[in-house]
Amino acid sequence: MAEAQAQEIIAKVGPHPAAEHILARALAGQGRWQEAQGQLQSLCERYPRIAQVQFDHAQALLALDRHAESVAPLQAVIRGQSPHPAAWRMLADALAATGDPGAGAAYLEHVRQSGRDPLLMQAADALTREELPLAESLLRERLKDAPTDVAAIRMLAEVAARLGEYGDAESLLRRCLELAPDFHEARQNLVQVLHRANRMEEALAETERLMAADPHSPANRNLKAVMLSRLGDYDQAIALYRDIVAEFPAQPKIWLSYGHALKTAGQQADAVGAYRRSAELQPTFGEAWWSLANLKTFHFAKEDLAEIELRLADPSLSDEDRLHFEFAAGKAREDAREYEASFAHYARGNALRKRMIPYDAGDVSARAAQAKRMFTREFFRERAGWGAPDADPIFIVGLPRAGSTLIEQILSSHSQVEGTMELPEVLALAHQLRKRVDPAGQAPYHGLLASLDRDEVAELGRLYLERTKVQRKDGAPSFIDKMPNNWLHIGLIHLMLPNARIIDARRHPLACGFSGFKQQFARGQSFTYDLADVGRYYRDYVELMAHVDDVLPGRVHRVFYEAMVDDTEMQVRALLAYCGLPFEDGCLRFFENRRAVRTASSEQVRQPIYRDGVDHWRHYQPWLGPLEAALGDVLSLYPTVPVFSGVSRPAPEGKTA
Repeated sequence: MAEAQAQEIIAKVGPHPAAEHILARALAGQGRWQEAQGQLQSLCERYPRIAQVQFDHAQALLALDRHAESVAPLQAVIRGQSPHPAAWRMLADALAATGDPGAGAAYLEHVRQSGRDPLLMQAADALTREELPLAESLLRERLKDAPTDVAAIRMLAEVAARLGEYGDAESLLRRCLELAPDFHEARQNLVQVLHRANRMEEALAETERLMAADPHSPANRNLKAVMLSRLGDYDQAIALYRDIVAEFPAQPKIWLSYGHALKTAGQQADAVGAYRRSAELQPTFGEAWWSLANLKTFHFAKEDLAEIELRLADPSLSDEDRLHFEFAAGKAREDAREYEASFAHYARGNALRKRMIPYDAGDVSARAAQAKRMFTREFFRERAGWGAPDADPIFIVGLPRAGSTLIEQILSSHSQVEGTMELPEVLALAHQLRKRVDPAGQAPYHGLLASLDRDEVAELGRLYLERTKVQRKDGAPSFIDKMPNNWLHIGLIHLMLPNARIIDARRHPLACGFSGFKQQFARGQSFTYDLADVGRYYRDYVELMAHVDDVLPGRVHRVFYEAMVDDTEMQVRALLAYCGLPFEDGCLRFFENRRAVRTASSEQVRQPIYRDGVDHWRHYQPWLGPLEAALGDVLSLYPTVPVFSGVSRPAPEGKTA
């Protein structure tokens, strides 16, 4: 219709630039690019100053694969007062097609101009509001029409990363960098994605490329320090942070990162100084105060509590800062033995955190139930001897704050065992298996696991061992994988690594549950922000582990935290015997081990075992009703070890069950 009406106007009044432009666009809209290009070329010759005509002419030339000819009209558009943001992308496409090295710079300029693009602004707003499906839909719509829109590709990678789809995010970011090698922000995102996927050596390599481009950038140096820390090179990381804060002494977040590295390396006094400096520079920076509280062995003074309460009284404080201050206030009141006020702060902090991180307790229950249905005695009997035969890994599972870091510190003090960190490889493998069932990665993987043959199961084990190589530094025969959440994947671990050791770290349900409730985790552990959720999670965990005891008797070695405190040597000897390791006195002097420890217990495990913490939770018992109710008979039976049949048995005297 537009074509017909434009032709009618031209027929009646003669040459008419607006009607001719409409005609050309109507032809282009019908895919009649050759005719459209002829019309637009004529218009460009007569009206070279009309930017939209030049833009449409270039678009037609690109559609006809006449890339070199499109450069001149696009450059004319760009020289205008308000060039269309897409003009830079089209110019970059044209230059790339002709092999011109200026294409990367043009793509970068398009990124800089994209702040004026309405659709990308809408997608960015959706990202800010965490409306990920809307953001993804908008970005895919753009990339369908403009597959080289580097800004949209990077934003879609951000969506994928937030959804935990690190493989997709990596592919998108590498496409960004293929188009625009100097798109440093995309490379920084790639480093973060590789970091999240625990591919630390690759992440460090990309960081070095950033450093080569701008060695003085504080952001690049900070990123490198983070990567070095994750790879266990704390001396170099701390030296790098020291240089950064000397050059940029007014950056509170750099001081915070510096404090984290110092804490992990066991330099507590210096860590305290770094955290305090961060708080001084930005008094409303709640994370700096929480980081002090998270040292565990640090105690707040009255003046600290007064400062924290002052900040909490500020109605303009952001929710993110407020929740950190609430957790810090809970610790400060706890130090002052004001337990009711302390619990109130912890409860308010958890309520804020829960609003930010939705959690569905039913999902974990369903996954545990699926594991119990699938992993039967017959299932394992039919697959006996499958998997990779290597006995190197020692898995420590359970709940956070159950004593797993203590067990790790004891074992890593043995000459034949290397401590690593909370490795995500099992979780990543489980996610990949789920994606083979459901592209969204939400469906259970257990049915797929049942369909794998002997070689495929062995390959899973080999893949795990290959991915964890980067964490092994000293060549010890055994290494520790201390990821508490792996209890949900016990069946997968046993199937793919039948000779690996599995240790279940268990602590009194109320002690463990409340300790998790008062811990503000950096990532994961979303169940800890509500006492009822904690109780249900603990119950699911106990029931699944009881099922494992039933179908794989003796496969898992259980360590009760209270027993470890009461008779450390006997428990350590039993632990080493299970791992097939000779007794070494160094395991009893684990607190002398100066290895880096990344978890919340980092300072506690650098001290001899003390009993004070065992019953500390009793100060808070009047307010733990929701936790007790959710635990049910799991609480009343502790430390009895439930059996899948419903019968229970006491933990054997003097050793773990």
